[in-house]
Amino acid sequence: MGRPTTRTDSNESAGEPSGDILVRIRSALPALAPAEQRVAEAIIEDPAQASRWSIGVLADRARTSVTTVMRFCRTNGLRSYPELRLALAGAVALENAQSQPRTHSHTDISETDTLDEIADKIVFHEARGLEETRAQLDIDVLKRVVEAVGGARRIDIFGVGASGFVAADLHQKLHRIGLMAFVWTDAHAALTATALLRPGDVALGISHSGTTADTLDPLQAAAERGATTVALTNFPRSPLAESADLVLTTSVREMPLRSGATVSRTAQLAVVDCLFVGVAQRCYDHSATALNDTFKAIHRRSVPYTAARRSTPDAPSVPAQDASPRGGSDQGGVPD
Repeated sequence: MGRPTTRTDSNESAGEPSGDILVRIRSALPALAPAEQRVAEAIIEDPAQASRWSIGVLADRARTSVTTVMRFCRTNGLRSYPELRLALAGAVALENAQSQPRTHSHTDISETDTLDEIADKIVFHEARGLEETRAQLDIDVLKRVVEAVGGARRIDIFGVGASGFVAADLHQKLHRIGLMAFVWTDAHAALTATALLRPGDVALGISHSGTTADTLDPLQAAAERGATTVALTNFPRSPLAESADLVLTTSVREMPLRSGATVSRTAQLAVVDCLFVGVAQRCYDHSATALNDTFKAIHRRSVPYTAARRSTPDAPSVPAQDASPRGGSDQGGVPD
């Protein structure tokens, strides 16, 4: 299936670069030709040095030609190589400023790091991932997804692995405000569910890489049934994104020791929260009542802050803030 006309690629127009160039390069890397991938990898390995290299030096480092480097610039929305160097210098300066006073928190985790350094690095990368995700989040597309989900007869959500936990979180949130939502983390069950979809329904696939077959296959099957398809991925040129009507993207970088999976899940959850609150806001009074009722249903399961468990025949009244779409306790968002 070709790229849907509903996609918007505002960051890819040549001569109109926007946002962090390193974010765009990392997002585009899997879809680049092999020679351009080597250019991207040389830049990502040491962006500070790359910002000072001549075009010939970068071509040599990437084992390719000057022509390929120029093609790489145009692929990433830049008109010239000097423009790339300026963009890299700005991105490096921003990262250095944001990593102060913890001067090494922007680097990868190493085998010699202390737990204090590991904590600094993980928190830095999670915070940076959230900031970069918000900076490139297409609000117009988000609005269209909110309208599609809010008006759907049913919503089927697909995801496996770490993305499966995010899919389950979104399912629970939507279910708590009375929407007919389902979550599928098994490929066979997901494909079976798509047989019941029809126009007006929504199918949403979540995959950091955008290449997971267990998520891609049911999303494509849902499209064949006429459902509106939505992808949540880190790579806007991935197969999952290309198969979807509407694409929401995160923006996180990979790190060793699976911390990349942690950061990607945090960013995905942030986008899911934006989507959920937008949907709940469409029918605010109904959503607030539903959240309040579901809060009361599980409030009895809370253990009091005493050594002995007390009997609570009547659930206490719920504070006003608990009736908001965000909730006001551990059970306000998603029950344990």
